[in-house]
Amino acid sequence: MTDLRACAVAAHSRAGGIFLGDNLDVMRRLFDDHQRVHLTYADPPYKTGDDFYFKPRGGGPREFAFSDRWPSLDAYLTALRERLVAARDLLTEDGSLVLHVDPTHGHEVRRVLDSVFGPACFANEIIWRYRRWPTPARSFQRMHDALFLYRRNPKAEPRWTQLYEPLTPSTMARFGDRKKYKFNDGDRVRSVVTDEPSPGSRMSDVWDIPIIAPVSRERTGYPTQKPKALLERIISACSHEGDTVLDPYCGSGTTLVVAKRLRRTGIGIDISPLAVRVSRERLGLRETA
Repeated sequence: MTDLRACAVAAHSRAGGIFLGDNLDVMRRLFDDHQRVHLTYADPPYKTGDDFYFKPRGGGPREFAFSDRWPSLDAYLTALRERLVAARDLLTEDGSLVLHVDPTHGHEVRRVLDSVFGPACFANEIIWRYRRWPTPARSFQRMHDALFLYRRNPKAEPRWTQLYEPLTPSTMARFGDRKKYKFNDGDRVRSVVTDEPSPGSRMSDVWDIPIIAPVSRERTGYPTQKPKALLERIISACSHEGDTVLDPYCGSGTTLVVAKRLRRTGIGIDISPLAVRVSRERLGLRETA
């Protein structure tokens, strides 16, 4: 595998691809080459204090994937901030960044995002709710992650496609599956049902998406792998066909796989040779010498 930190970035980035190296170095090279992206999805380490291993789906010895050990919280946040600045600079004026975190340090990360983008650029805190085996604890079970959505320029019209979820049973019982609108007749707000089919309710910021089951064909064995359904929702809503999507912590390559299926150009970066190998295998790419 060639270490792309020492390679020219230009031609490769224009057609997408996967870069092996420190994502800070690679993003700065992409910026210098005038590469710009419409959407960045970043799923960085969470400062868990653990080491993570790849467990091959078909069996075999486990392989070291990456370490999430940091000397301090300040060191972690400083490293994250540097990479958020580089990711911000790569965005188009109408582009967006989605940062994926767990609840442990989400409040500190949110402050870092506000300092990098500015509070006016904040668009959403999306709660990804899932189910997993419960753990013994004298507290409510933690079964969600947070995804912070920030715009590059709050004054620019963002790249956005409205997504919908099914109508509630109460709405269906009262209005059926027809589109409706509301108007104020002076005394009260009234709902009027049309003959047009309803696309559903505008999607909320709480998403119920299952994690990848241990026996799922989707599972690669790479730790912290995210479900394709989650990335499909993000990429579909926050980018258009033909756009460029960046994942600076690409891991098992889910973002790149989904971007390709949705006709986007995907750029992935990871410092782990194992992650790059797994990503390339999922995309059907051959190893480079």
